[in-house]
Amino acid sequence: MPDPRKGRRTKIGRVASNKMDKTVVVAVDLVTRHRLYGRTLRRTRHFKAHDATNNCQIGDTVVIAESRPISKEKHWIVQQILRRGTGEPVEIAEVEA
Repeated sequence: MPDPRKGRRTKIGRVASNKMDKTVVVAVDLVTRHRLYGRTLRRTRHFKAHDATNNCQIGDTVVIAESRPISKEKHWIVQQILRRGTGEPVEIAEVEA
């Protein structure tokens, strides 16, 4: 008899923030077409995911999987790091008036 539980949903996104302990914010982009006008729309959703080892850096491309509720807003776990990003903060040049 097959397992009655559904498979866990997974999403691919990039790490937008890693400032919390054992938590990363993953931005997942969704590209759709407007149903009337046909224009391509880009929507971004942010998910908080559990990163037990604090390995993720800003800009990394990761796979997150759905899990049991870990906290109030955290229901996803980082399953795999697909590609490393730069993770370096962008320096803003000083502008003289």
